[in-house]
Amino acid sequence: MGFHMLDLIPVLLIALAIIGPKALQSMSRNMGKGLGQAKEMKDQVLSELPVEEINKVARQIPMSPQQAIQKLLIPSEKEPESKEK
Repeated sequence: MGFHMLDLIPVLLIALAIIGPKALQSMSRNMGKGLGQAKEMKDQVLSELPVEEINKVARQIPMSPQQAIQKLLIPSEKEPESKEK
């Protein structure tokens, strides 16, 4: 199961018959412009993300149960230990 490009041909032919060539061309152009704007927005958001901070945090996340247990049992030197009063 899946979507193939050949499945798109009957849909386009039906749309052409119902909507007409001028309207279909206009709709396609508008969809292309919308997709271009969406891509620009995605690029802008990605450029504003603090990628280095996210990578630092992501490296600290345990990827296996063994790493999680080690992180809990063996305190890291970077983490300050809590002082009890």
